[in-house]
Amino acid sequence: MLEACIFATILCGFFGIILKKNLVMKIISMDVMSTGVIAYYVLIASRDGLFTPIVANVENRAYSDPVPQAVILTAIVIGFSIQALMLVGVMKLARDNPTLESDEIEKNNTP
Repeated sequence: MLEACIFATILCGFFGIILKKNLVMKIISMDVMSTGVIAYYVLIASRDGLFTPIVANVENRAYSDPVPQAVILTAIVIGFSIQALMLVGVMKLARDNPTLESDEIEKNNTP
């Protein structure tokens, strides 16, 4: 059930990118899709009964892998920086165009 909700989130973001014409809505849709992908990665990487890899006196424990946590943190930081860069690009477009609709911007800038 949780996997279905995550896939629905990814699909909502994907269709938002395709169907929305407003550039800010496209950026928000990309962020929603990115959040769904990160949630799916966390869901797959998580396992029940695993312990954190810390120094302990107990032997033969099943430790969780710290690599997925590092990958997720990196994905969050990269996603945030890409989103900020795209919003700056939209702000630059907004100075020259009265609208943020992609069709109108293409019409105004096509010779």
